[in-house]
Amino acid sequence: MTSQRKAAFAPVVDANTRLLILGSLPGDASLKAAQYYAHPRNGFWRLVGGVIERDLIVLPYDKRLEALRAAGVGLWDVIAGAERAGSLDGAIRNAEAADLTGLVATLPALRAVAFNGALAARTGRTILTPTLAGATFVDLPSSSPAHARPLAEKAEAWTVLKAVLR
Repeated sequence: MTSQRKAAFAPVVDANTRLLILGSLPGDASLKAAQYYAHPRNGFWRLVGGVIERDLIVLPYDKRLEALRAAGVGLWDVIAGAERAGSLDGAIRNAEAADLTGLVATLPALRAVAFNGALAARTGRTILTPTLAGATFVDLPSSSPAHARPLAEKAEAWTVLKAVLR
């Protein structure tokens, strides 16, 4: 498998975003579909649906994004672009960081940043800690099927995000 340059999508946020969930970089299925978390085995839509108490799986993609924005949830990635063969975070090379500092400056209602997986947490905390002193950061188990924990166990960890949205 050869390494290709891959790029993140635009952020899904608005002025009412209270919780920003950051992943690492879209995987191949997501890039092909031009949709966040498009791999059918990725648990993201089930996990975040549990947080906002809405079944997002049954909705078309654009309605899923509308539901997130209505709940005050935004999405983006910590890496703007990188070389990667396949979809695993461990294969990311020559990463270019996303402008997280610039993004959070445009989010007046932001209360917390959650990191979907270990790479997102390491990278995002490094970038945002100096900017968002005192902010709530939440490290989540990855929604990726490559992160082999039962979905129910991941869902329990993700429920802490409900408090941020209250």
